[in-house]
Amino acid sequence: MEEIVRQDLRRYLTSIGEVDERLPECPDVEEMWEKTGRAYLPDGIREFAAYPTVSLGWMMYVGMAVAQLWDTEWEIYSKVDDLYVYLRDKRGYDRMDEYIREDILRLSGDDYKATEKLVGECASRVHNMLLHHHVEPGTSEAFRAYVACLHQLYLMGAAVQLHRMGYRMTPLG
Repeated sequence: MEEIVRQDLRRYLTSIGEVDERLPECPDVEEMWEKTGRAYLPDGIREFAAYPTVSLGWMMYVGMAVAQLWDTEWEIYSKVDDLYVYLRDKRGYDRMDEYIREDILRLSGDDYKATEKLVGECASRVHNMLLHHHVEPGTSEAFRAYVACLHQLYLMGAAVQLHRMGYRMTPLG
């Protein structure tokens, strides 16, 4: 499941110029996934039944935020005990997307709306893949598929933000 999601999101994001063909490597951001993902699960699972695209999309925002914080003030934020809880508790789960777009990414106007649309599209694509994967809800397979989707959304959110900040993974020369 994870590879299917990764390939689909990568193709989509490459086609619209949000990432390069070769995705960036950022071990600091990738290392935050395990703790961040674990902290996110209770909120994400609770919201999934009623708001599946929110449950999925918010993790892409978290990936974007972690990449931004890595680029600007990592010495401070890498020491935050639980970065997900820190982001969530600024305005609460329901408004975490707004907090990240406004206060972390510093977006406004068309950029704000475009990012909202981008994350919504990625979350919808992933939700559609989950539905067509035919896993029985409430099973361990469904849980693993959901976590795999969150992981890829986190990584793609980070990749998009790194790309927007000028990190390019293109051949030199």
